[in-house]
Amino acid sequence: MAGVQEYVTSVTQRGQVTIPAEVRRLLGVKPRSKVTFRVDDDEVSLVASEYTLESAYGSVKPLSRPENFKKLSRIAKEEKAARTVRNLRRR
Repeated sequence: MAGVQEYVTSVTQRGQVTIPAEVRRLLGVKPRSKVTFRVDDDEVSLVASEYTLESAYGSVKPLSRPENFKKLSRIAKEEKAARTVRNLRRR
């Protein structure tokens, strides 16, 4: 087992940090991946988030049950068409 390795990085004014390439590789994270800062008493660790469709299931309650996907799709298409017409009229 390898010994402890440390990677130093700076915190920007907006509170952002760059995760070093070796740490990203070890975590298996890529651009747009999510990471979790896990705080345990006075220790903080960084882990890849385990966000999946299955873990998100049920996190948003539907407006009605049972959901009428054909109706929702029709409404979305109508709203998109209305936005497109408004944008064309502005030109």
